Amino acid sequence: MINLAQRDITHSLGKFLTTAAGVGMLLGVVLIMIGVYRGLVDDANILLKDTRADLWIVQKDTLGPFAESSRIHEDVKNQIKAFNGVKDVSAVTFQSLQLYRNNQAIRVFAMGYDVGSFYTPHLLIEGRPLIAEHFEIIVDKKTGFKLHETIFIGRDIFTVVGITKDAVSSSGDLMVYFSLPDAQKLQFLSSNEQIRNDRARGNKDTSTTTANAIIATLYKGVNGSQLAHEIEQWKHVKVFTQEEQSTILTKNLIERSSKQIGMFTVILLLVASVIISLIIYTMTMGKIKEIAILKLIGASNAVIVKMIVQQSVLLGVLAFLAANLFSHTLVDLFPKRTILISSDALMLLVIVTIVSVLGSLFGVRSALKIDPASAIGG
Repeated sequence: MINLAQRDITHSLGKFLTTAAGVGMLLGVVLIMIGVYRGLVDDANILLKDTRADLWIVQKDTLGPFAESSRIHEDVKNQIKAFNGVKDVSAVTFQSLQLYRNNQAIRVFAMGYDVGSFYTPHLLIEGRPLIAEHFEIIVDKKTGFKLHETIFIGRDIFTVVGITKDAVSSSGDLMVYFSLPDAQKLQFLSSNEQIRNDRARGNKDTSTTTANAIIATLYKGVNGSQLAHEIEQWKHVKVFTQEEQSTILTKNLIERSSKQIGMFTVILLLVASVIISLIIYTMTMGKIKEIAILKLIGASNAVIVKMIVQQSVLLGVLAFLAANLFSHTLVDLFPKRTILISSDALMLLVIVTIVSVLGSLFGVRSALKIDPASAIGG
């Protein structure tokens, strides 16, 4: 039997393809929103995965440096190192900074760590790790700084000795790396005016021997949760495993964003469903006389239903292909990382197919009510 859906689509091919492209742009936004969520989750965990730490030791009664303010004395790392099962430790600091290149402000997230410890910056693609305790910096490629370029930060001049790729903080800011002493100086040392003001008030100078957290690696086979509990019992600190810190980070930083993105995605899918339903209904109503003629010459309801459903599903599939083309074309234009993965696209295809079939039911219902006699009526 002749494929009626194919013949009808060929008759108005340009209109059908334009409609599919329009719906595809809407579905492309759905894919991009899912990609934005994937990017948020991945960015939130890059820094944690990069540390390769088993334990995070932070200020007592806090959730750690990613969720709230945390300060801990740097020398605590020596006490942590003394616990059985601890392989290595490093004090770390985190702070947001504004760098300038060619008079353009660049917002970055700076990490300070113990040079020579187990920690190494994320995916170093040029240069070398930090060696000196002072005046060296590692930057991300997207900052635009080049190897051996100098940067004036605070009161000092730093030389770029290494460049990383795709190193971002949990909030998506580009990462830069300092030695611990340099980072402490930038974060905790007051300006000259503030120091003079504090001395006039009788306050002592602020100590810079402070960190935001101590990270530790453990020997293979050591129970991290048990050791964390033991450290908390003996020291006035809070200890989280890597998994617990990841949960805190994800819940506190991206939970609301993910819910908002999820709601927006659901709304877009509902809108797409309504649009597909209206398009199929309009296409069906535009063929009332043709459908009546089909009925008059003996075509069964099953043939007519098949034609409408095929048109709807084909519209959905073409819209899905357009959505993939649209989303992959625009993905690199977004300021924050957007990750498109095939499993999300396949899930969207399943949803679009279901929506297309359900959307065709309105057209089917109207088509089945058409009186064959209307084909010969005035």
